[in-house]
Amino acid sequence: MTTSTLLSSDVVERVLDEALSRGGQFAELFCEDRQTMTSSLDQRRIEEMGSGRDRGAGVRVVVGETTGFAHTADMSEAGLLAAARAAAAVAREGGARTRSVDLDALREHEARAQILPGSTDKAKKVELLLHADDVARSQGGAISQVMVGLGESSRRILVANSEGTFVSDHQVRTRFNIQCVAVGDAGMQTGYEPIAGTVGMELLSLDRVSDAAQKAAQQALTKLNAVPAPSGDLPVVLAGGSGGILFHEACGHGLEADAILKEASVYAGQVGELVASPLVTLVDDGTVSGEWGYLAVDDEGRASGRNVLIENGVLTDYMWDYLRARKQGRASSGNGRRQSYQHLPMVRMTNTYLLAGSESADEIIAQTPRGVYVAQLGGGQVNTATGDFVFGMTSAFMIEDGKITTPLRDCNLIGNGPDVLKRVDAVATDFSMTPGTCGKDGQQVPVGTGQATMRLTGVTIGGTAA
Repeated sequence: MTTSTLLSSDVVERVLDEALSRGGQFAELFCEDRQTMTSSLDQRRIEEMGSGRDRGAGVRVVVGETTGFAHTADMSEAGLLAAARAAAAVAREGGARTRSVDLDALREHEARAQILPGSTDKAKKVELLLHADDVARSQGGAISQVMVGLGESSRRILVANSEGTFVSDHQVRTRFNIQCVAVGDAGMQTGYEPIAGTVGMELLSLDRVSDAAQKAAQQALTKLNAVPAPSGDLPVVLAGGSGGILFHEACGHGLEADAILKEASVYAGQVGELVASPLVTLVDDGTVSGEWGYLAVDDEGRASGRNVLIENGVLTDYMWDYLRARKQGRASSGNGRRQSYQHLPMVRMTNTYLLAGSESADEIIAQTPRGVYVAQLGGGQVNTATGDFVFGMTSAFMIEDGKITTPLRDCNLIGNGPDVLKRVDAVATDFSMTPGTCGKDGQQVPVGTGQATMRLTGVTIGGTAA
């Protein structure tokens, strides 16, 4: 099945005409057919091998500052027309009129996947899960538990609107997670390593699965020897790929246009201002093929783009969806995203990263007499209005005399996003990306984050050492 078979152009035009029939200024139809497959293993037992499917459509109608939205799982023409009428009910009293929609020729985008979800037999999946378990356990007898998960998804979307947009996309994503628990004198410690990409099962070679399993197990084993982290303001070196989530949360959300137009962001009105170290160039880029936040088109049918947000420390632009861009008389930046057909789109990041620098990662560490080396950040909380944040460090080490030394117990990184951007004083060449899931207003979407090894001159460490 191709995405275009979700609906014919004739049906789409009739639905949009109905959506506009009560005075709507803009109407949009979003159709989705999503299939998911999950497999999991815990303690060498297969816990789950299941699949699911969710199919439906959402209709959005805009009248002035008011948006009407209705969604339905009934993909018949009658069901879609009913949803269009429900969304159009927000039209101004007496504003009924007739408007005809002429769609552009359908632009189709197909998945960049060699092995599509559902084409790998269950025995092969079980082999991968058990292989990860074997490799993880082989790292040391202290590994007491291994949990492995495999997720595949196929998402076909069709977007059409009253401006003539008519586009489809097929998004295939594959994710493999390994979590290990090690037990020792310091109690239980965990390690975690994901493999993820907007590709098919070709992502998961045995060598790549082995490498991830080794990393997860070694992280858990290393933390058995961890000591309490220091507290106070210290230089922090973020390993390549590890700190992208910090900039995604502490800075990225504040650069989304909905927060800007509400003046709920510390970055409102700062375009053209120096907001970061000259070493910082921050980009949101949905065109990075294969990465977790890759999109051919966003969920409003706009082509994804490479959007430079901060260049050499200067704020250059924000991220935009259709509605926010329309209010400002400009084009969308391809950042309109939604969790499913049951949700309205909003401004969201795709792959957000800091460009690499020119220094050696080893030299940056060697030039740091004392500090903290963060190999992996965990979850965190951010206030977009102020930029204040708290992040957990799930894998961190002391830096002493320019060398990475003692592992640290889990602790917090506390600071302010705009302040941290100004504290970047060294950026290496070893750029890498990390997959993640971003939550905003109750909606979850896949995103990528990334950066090269970099040093922050001082960040508050919330440790417990005396």
